[in-house]
Amino acid sequence: MKAMLYVAVEEAPCSESVDPEILNRHYHSFDEHFFHYCDKELKKINTFYAEKLAEATRKFATLNTELKTSLAEARHRPKSHHNSDQPVTKKPAIPPRKIQEFKTAFSEFYLSLILLQNYQSLNHTGFRKILKKHDKLFSVDMGAKWHAECVEISHFYTNKDIDKLITHTENTFISSLESGDRQKAMKRLRVPPLGEQRSPWTTFKVGLFSGSFIVLLIAVVLSAIFHEGTSENLKIAFRLYRGPLLIIEFLFLMGVNVYGWRSSGVNHVLIFELDPRNHLSEQDLMELAAIFGVVWTLSILSFLYSSSLSIPPYVNPLSLTVIMLLFLVNPLKVFRYDARYWFLKICVRMIGAPFFHVNFADFWLADQLNSLVAALLDFQFLLCFYFSNGNWLEAGDLGQCQEKNFIIRPIVNCIPAWIRFAQCLRRYRDSKEAFPHLVNAGKYSSTFFSVIFATLRAFYNDQYEDPMDNPFLYLWIAASFISSCYAYTWDIKMDWGLFDKSAGENRFLREEIVYSSTFFYYFAIMIDLVLRFAWGLSFYLTENKFVSGDLMTSILAPLEVFRRFVWNFFRLENEHLNNCGKFRAVRDISVAPIDQCDQTQIIRMMDEEDGVLNRKKHKSGKKAKDEMKLLLQEEIISNLDSSSPTSTIH
Repeated sequence: MKAMLYVAVEEAPCSESVDPEILNRHYHSFDEHFFHYCDKELKKINTFYAEKLAEATRKFATLNTELKTSLAEARHRPKSHHNSDQPVTKKPAIPPRKIQEFKTAFSEFYLSLILLQNYQSLNHTGFRKILKKHDKLFSVDMGAKWHAECVEISHFYTNKDIDKLITHTENTFISSLESGDRQKAMKRLRVPPLGEQRSPWTTFKVGLFSGSFIVLLIAVVLSAIFHEGTSENLKIAFRLYRGPLLIIEFLFLMGVNVYGWRSSGVNHVLIFELDPRNHLSEQDLMELAAIFGVVWTLSILSFLYSSSLSIPPYVNPLSLTVIMLLFLVNPLKVFRYDARYWFLKICVRMIGAPFFHVNFADFWLADQLNSLVAALLDFQFLLCFYFSNGNWLEAGDLGQCQEKNFIIRPIVNCIPAWIRFAQCLRRYRDSKEAFPHLVNAGKYSSTFFSVIFATLRAFYNDQYEDPMDNPFLYLWIAASFISSCYAYTWDIKMDWGLFDKSAGENRFLREEIVYSSTFFYYFAIMIDLVLRFAWGLSFYLTENKFVSGDLMTSILAPLEVFRRFVWNFFRLENEHLNNCGKFRAVRDISVAPIDQCDQTQIIRMMDEEDGVLNRKKHKSGKKAKDEMKLLLQEEIISNLDSSSPTSTIH
């Protein structure tokens, strides 16, 4: 609407070269279209608000009836015999699980009421601001009159049923579910502010631990260079520490992912079906990564100076792994308990993939695990090392833990691919859709062939004087090439939705994009291609003895985590833009209530030249301006789709 005003001013005849009557006629003609548009929008808002209010009223009635029914059943349930000296509780006892279900249902419903209340406030503010802008640009008071005659008396603004419904919900929750404890009930119903700022203390901790990690990392590098121990011990130690380092890298890049999604409007909270009130922010993830990074560097320094500290050197890697594991499985409700519980719950669902319905978070996390195969193999090596090596002062012969292990390591290597393979089969069973689920399962099954041929190649390698005579080498190359082509094509076309025929100006991309520059997309396409086929370069360098296989793994493993980090941006973006699949999130509760800072922020956005805009297709400024002129000239206002009312301001 603001763009319409600016175009009308730009197209107005020059007041110095035309009669005032012609100028007035131009503005009068525009006002007819503009206020007709306002009327259309107001009707849409009124209709939408009325529908959502009626829906909320029905939901409240249903929840309230179910709660009363449960209370009545509990009241008439036969009571067990009790000691006459003990007081009898007046309140009927509903099973704890049922109470928890009611609390969750009322909590989600309360969020939807706040959403509707926000909608009411935002659209009233939007009309007030745009009509004020109209009057200011044209030096008239028609906007103020229309606002008083139409908006101020409109149903969506004058109706206060939503406030009453919020009050009734709060009272019901307090009296029936929290035994009259208002403070406890409101804490449960609390909705975080839309523009909630992170605590300065959290920001301080991120900076403190990140800076400490960098300083300690420099100390580790210098200490390793001048370390007097054997190089073999350092190689074994690095392999023991490499797995935790990959986890730390993953956590940090996950924080960057969350920041990118949030700043670009990709609703990861809804997609992952997280608790809108309580979930990890990007700063929380970065803080966690920085803390573990500090512990990791201190553990390595302790290893390097173990002789001076009079402790067995190989106690340190084990202690680090135990600390990280205890943090994850700690049953106490401290140290990000809700996030850890969510993660462990998803892990259980992943491991039992064929037996559980597959949600987005389930297969997304399994995809992350496919990029952490090197970390899983390092943890397998760590377990094998401590079970087979009794001397924690020196590393013995560890061939059975590395290249000579032809059973356990291949199985560990295939676990992530198996999880995704099983999830695809389960989704096919639930949906009966061969495409894409069975085709996707075929992609992960190609990993099995690659691992099998690599294992057979290593097993029979000693039988050939020339490694190039080993037939399993060529089978492994063929399987790896097919697997990489399969995976790369799926990444670009299916997971990211790129190379869309109707991409328009976004050549080779898709019609609608979220991120600000097309460069990000082209960069991701190239990076994914290079890293998907990096195994070819690794094979060339290791076969020609330019670098060792262990060093090549240490280079490629972090790069694979980085590739997955890039993949995450566009996978979530595609899910956000096409959030309508059968397995996808459909909860419509994703925004927070208005408070003073939110109101100020939104009003400031309304005053900007671009205003508050819905996400549109990526267009150049000139084309967008031409289309706006065409909008006015062809009076497309009358052709607007009014059959499915939606909000003016999102």
